[in-house]
Amino acid sequence: MTKISAAITAVGKYVPDFVLSNQVLETMVDTNDEWITSRTGIKERRILKDKDKGTSFMAIKAAEDLIAKKGLDPKEIDLVLMATTTPDMPVASTGVFVATQIGATNAFSYDLQAACSSFLYGLSTATSYIESGRYKKVLLIGADKMSSIIDYTDRATCIIFGDGAGAVLIEANTEGLGFQDEILKSDGVGREFLKIEAGGSILPSSEETVKNKQHFVHQDGKTVFKYAVSGMADVSEQIMKRNNLTHDDINWLVPHQANKRIIDATANRMDLSEDKVMVNIHKYGNTTSATLPLLLADFENQLKKGDNLILASFGGGFTWGAIYLKWAYTNN
Repeated sequence: MTKISAAITAVGKYVPDFVLSNQVLETMVDTNDEWITSRTGIKERRILKDKDKGTSFMAIKAAEDLIAKKGLDPKEIDLVLMATTTPDMPVASTGVFVATQIGATNAFSYDLQAACSSFLYGLSTATSYIESGRYKKVLLIGADKMSSIIDYTDRATCIIFGDGAGAVLIEANTEGLGFQDEILKSDGVGREFLKIEAGGSILPSSEETVKNKQHFVHQDGKTVFKYAVSGMADVSEQIMKRNNLTHDDINWLVPHQANKRIIDATANRMDLSEDKVMVNIHKYGNTTSATLPLLLADFENQLKKGDNLILASFGGGFTWGAIYLKWAYTNN
């Protein structure tokens, strides 16, 4: 019997029009372009300015981009997996709304939240559905409107995050392409270092929590950086060793775009040259669940069938991991 593997067969993306540059941030908070660039690698980020539009708006746009490029009938989609940290609302799944809006009327859907690792975990989940043989087409969307949970007077966080969405279609492959291996990790020690305190069951929303700015992201930058550097580099190196891969075998590292120094540290551990590392952090900042699919969309035309990719991520919680896959198509 032919082994079924799960492969990405199409990608789509959406980023808002409004560009929040380092120069604009200089007028909002005590920082400067040189400081931001040297510490993060970020030059600008995209912001969804429309107050009445949420994460679902960008997710729909990214899905529609994929559907149009692929020539896909949305009714053929079996499952829409929505990887997001910023759902439209706490109750009523964003993914369910997105699925209906794009015409995926035969699909079931749900949201998946693992902070910046949401898309990576979603890829693992989608793979299991496809390899089980029960479903043929899974649409995985990573989207976040981070501007909705950022305090633009807090220079520790407002320089980092942006808004965006990316989507991938995952289907069965019988050529040995697609998903090969994964190492996924988590550690609850991270709960204290990167969080939104209020709005959940421990500390429901109140006048007090709003006044205290407890609905915004709070981050202990140094601690998160330390864990992220070791975590992302460790799993990326481990997955190479486990699959007997050398730096010559790897065509692309697809790393979470949180900080250029974390990306560089991971690439160095893998002994990869710069030209094998996907980077777009300078354009978008950290779009959380959207970073990995946005990279795949931006670099799609450089990818060739059979290329070895390592996708790596690190997020709040802490959550992190790496997935090794073989790219399944060359874009014509």
